[in-house]
Amino acid sequence: MIKITLKDGSVKEYDTGITVKEVAESISAGLARVALAGEVDGIVKDLNFKLEKDCTLNLLTFDSEGGKHAYRHTTSHIMAQAVKRLYPDIKLAIGPSIDTGFYYDFDKEKPFSIEELETIEKEMEKIVKEDLALERFTLPRDEAIKFMEEKGESYKVELIRDLPEGEIISFYKQGEFVDLCAGPHVPSTGKIKAFKLLSVAGAYWRGNEKNKMLQRIYGTSFAKKSELDEYLFRLEEAKKRDHRKLGRELDLFDIYDEGPGFPFFMPKGMMLRNLLEEFWREQHKKYGYQEIKTPVILNKELWLRSGHWDTYKENMYTVEIDESDFAIKPMNCPGGILVYKRKLHSYRDLPQRMGELGLVHRHELSGALHGLMRVRCFTQDDAHIFMTFEQIKEEVIGVINLVDSFYKVFGFKYRVELSTRPEVSIGTDEHWETATTALREALEDLKIEYKLNEGDGAFYGPKIDFHLEDSIGRTWQCGTIQLDMNLPERFDLTYVGADGEKHRPVMVHRTIFGSIERFIAILTEHFAGAFPTWLAPVQVKILSIVEKHHPYVLELQKILEDKGIRTEIDIRNEKIGYKIREAQMQKVPYMIVIGDKEMENRAVAVRSRKDGDLGAMPIDEFVKKIEEEIQTKAK
Repeated sequence: MIKITLKDGSVKEYDTGITVKEVAESISAGLARVALAGEVDGIVKDLNFKLEKDCTLNLLTFDSEGGKHAYRHTTSHIMAQAVKRLYPDIKLAIGPSIDTGFYYDFDKEKPFSIEELETIEKEMEKIVKEDLALERFTLPRDEAIKFMEEKGESYKVELIRDLPEGEIISFYKQGEFVDLCAGPHVPSTGKIKAFKLLSVAGAYWRGNEKNKMLQRIYGTSFAKKSELDEYLFRLEEAKKRDHRKLGRELDLFDIYDEGPGFPFFMPKGMMLRNLLEEFWREQHKKYGYQEIKTPVILNKELWLRSGHWDTYKENMYTVEIDESDFAIKPMNCPGGILVYKRKLHSYRDLPQRMGELGLVHRHELSGALHGLMRVRCFTQDDAHIFMTFEQIKEEVIGVINLVDSFYKVFGFKYRVELSTRPEVSIGTDEHWETATTALREALEDLKIEYKLNEGDGAFYGPKIDFHLEDSIGRTWQCGTIQLDMNLPERFDLTYVGADGEKHRPVMVHRTIFGSIERFIAILTEHFAGAFPTWLAPVQVKILSIVEKHHPYVLELQKILEDKGIRTEIDIRNEKIGYKIREAQMQKVPYMIVIGDKEMENRAVAVRSRKDGDLGAMPIDEFVKKIEEEIQTKAK
């Protein structure tokens, strides 16, 4: 007999050799129906896995990460089987599950067409209906190579050859289809209920541009059709909200072939950017931060001391000046440290809060670039706080409150993760315990729910990460609070304590936007380009019906601009319907239409982007309404 500890803590005894599926059946028929895999002592296994010793067992459904992984991995095998049935000469590469679904790489000269994807989907449906069992078997390395050579699967042979001598190689078989795979998988193809093939992209074999370009089919699958439909709806919404498309249409920002990864901001985009930076400065002043500015280019010696030259050089742009090596900064921290080191500090001076909107450059691979989301130069809204160990909790609470106040203004919900000491780390056990406890207690004092990521901290200290949720349910990691015990040591940072002795401060790295560019991209997609009035580059557009209304339009423009309201006019010789549609396409919060009646009564006819036609109102009333909206930063 063996003892199995279940997720709820209960312990049950079973005969040795019982399968994960049989344990599920012993608990309830309903659980057995929805179980997809089992987590045995922390490792995800097939339902057919035999339990031979005492262990912990968590039965996984589609609601769990492990369950999704097994489900989608099986869907990728079904897709590969369908492709091999339709195109027997195509060679298979790899086909893992990913966060949003799965993909499989195929050696095919021409990309798959939309029509071919539809044909593959139909064949997949047949395979699901066949309800083929997924059977795992193993072969010694030499036999596995021979097995795949006989099938003509050269990519699989290469993968096996890279495995150590004596390795036992696992395969999964479903009907006539066999694939090299470590698993896990669901028991049969019939378990897959809803799937969709989404797109095709080129992908170099093993991610190396010197290797052959393969064809990668992306897809996704869900346990219910309703969940798949909801996901596909969100994908369509995401396409409409793509910040790259909206950035061009709204004339905010763009990236040109002359500077891949280096964004251009147009006048309206600069207005948006400046508003965000002004808001950042305003809030940081309230929370006791001093703003600094550090150079973009600094000497190699600094980057050697910080460790970047040895560990991050491939991502850094370097330059030679006066026969000495320099680097364009990829991070702001070393510059902030030099500012701290400029004079001796007493414990009475701490904490020192220094904020910087610092431009950094990183050499990203061209294939990783994506609009403003992934660029080669960006502005980090950094702050570095230098403090005593005793001040950590209070300072972290202050940062969390600042982060919360920022995200609320934009209407973002967020979730929080706390990451603790990894296996490879620096610092004493006592310092790690103090730092981690301070972060945990700060979250608990503020009654913030958080996910604990054991061992996922940075090597130099624990951290808190903030994941924003946008209006269509996507999450983005933006803010972070990282405790650092490494750089204070490397740079010999000190302060004089109450005992008159020198002590080592703790350093906190933190961002809220993450990067200005990326946050603008997130905001653009979150609001679909329809920014709230306080952020809109143009807040009001005044439209004339005919030429005789132009003087009044110009007068209104001056009144509004004198009040600080960003205003454009449209006095072109075009029909009013055309002008209105164009203003709507530009997502301007308010339109004012001026005709005879408005001019005679010195009034304005107002159309709100949000609420539609508001009718005529006195100028002062409209100004008061929009000023209140701007001051309160209404969403």
